[in-house]
Amino acid sequence: MPTSERTSQKDSVITTVIGIVLLIAGFSLAYQFVEPAPPTTISISTGSKEGAYYAYAQLYKERLAKHGITLNIDTSAGSAENIDRLLAGEVDLAFVQGGLTSANTPLLSLGSLYYEPTWIFHKKDLNVQKLTDLKGQRVAIGQEGSGTRSLALLLLTDNKLDESNLTLLNDDGLAAAQKLTSGEVDAAFFISSVQSPLIQHLLQTPSITLASLNRAEAYKRLHPFLSKITLPEGVINLQKNIPASDKTLLAPTANLLMNADFHPALSILVLQAIEETHKASGVFANPKQFPNSSNLTAPISDVADRFYKSGPPFLMRYLPFGTAIMIDRFIVMIIPLLALLIPLFKVMPPLYRWRISSRIYRWYEELHAVDDQVHDQTITDSQRQRLAEKLSHIENEVNKVKTPLSYAEKVYQLLIHIDLVRKKIQKP
Repeated sequence: MPTSERTSQKDSVITTVIGIVLLIAGFSLAYQFVEPAPPTTISISTGSKEGAYYAYAQLYKERLAKHGITLNIDTSAGSAENIDRLLAGEVDLAFVQGGLTSANTPLLSLGSLYYEPTWIFHKKDLNVQKLTDLKGQRVAIGQEGSGTRSLALLLLTDNKLDESNLTLLNDDGLAAAQKLTSGEVDAAFFISSVQSPLIQHLLQTPSITLASLNRAEAYKRLHPFLSKITLPEGVINLQKNIPASDKTLLAPTANLLMNADFHPALSILVLQAIEETHKASGVFANPKQFPNSSNLTAPISDVADRFYKSGPPFLMRYLPFGTAIMIDRFIVMIIPLLALLIPLFKVMPPLYRWRISSRIYRWYEELHAVDDQVHDQTITDSQRQRLAEKLSHIENEVNKVKTPLSYAEKVYQLLIHIDLVRKKIQKP
């Protein structure tokens, strides 16, 4: 292959290689902004298998499975253990009763899910208008580490009640209910759903009465994570008018907490699952009241905050989860890539023109050297012959070069100037 043709191809190859290198660098740079693909398996810590947390987790599992995500459910002793598991990185998500985390917790909340009523049942012959009326009584407040015990101790402490003037028992759930109905305890705290069979049984037990917290507003002001709710007269059984009057209760909200490094795309998918699960109305909540970003026990995550204000991202509203994530990751890559490619396309043509022009200028430099020697008064005929051969070599190289039409004018001008110098050589 002639040298000039090889040189012309070399210019094209070098320019193309430079473009490819910059393109690869652009892909590498863009990839730094792309979130890793979300995992297909996540875990959640609930409570006992008989509790509401576990039942709701089962509903989440069904909804997430439709999108190809497996939710592993781990039972626990309650909210305190759930918090410990999250902090240790043993699970991705956990149910936590409101008010149980510290002020500087590193955990984030995906929102409040539903009210968790605090039920204070006592023997019917015991007159309880205020919590201070429990002084001297036997009170079941739940197991160590449970959310029930934590809230019970908080409310009792507000009333200066402790082990010095109360008999506190660690029973909860069915054990506490049995001791209450048998008379072994005088009062018991429960935190459970109104649909709980245990709560329904106690509400309809003649020897047991549900306390109404007339000072609920005061507790709410003291502890902002609490809400004041009302159990309407007759809502449990209209025929028997249970309860016989409106009952004022206090209720923290169940929160779904996560670690800060939980994948944002999965956060949105979980938020959609909890919205579908908890949007229905109930005894204590209006339709679509839950989930929400109120009464949180940890700071709301940025993803959840945007979700409650604007809903899910555009793509996840109309496309399957996997497709939406793939497109979203591609968009994140393509935006910085386009920012590089647009100027790159503008730079490549001038770069190629510069290389072609530099080649022509170099031939002009050789031609100029020949022209200078022609004007030497002492030049001999043999030297003229060598200059003519050199000039023919330059002309031959120029003629062999394949250049774009846009450079034809410069090439023809060079050939004209070569012919002009040749005439000077041939002139006596």
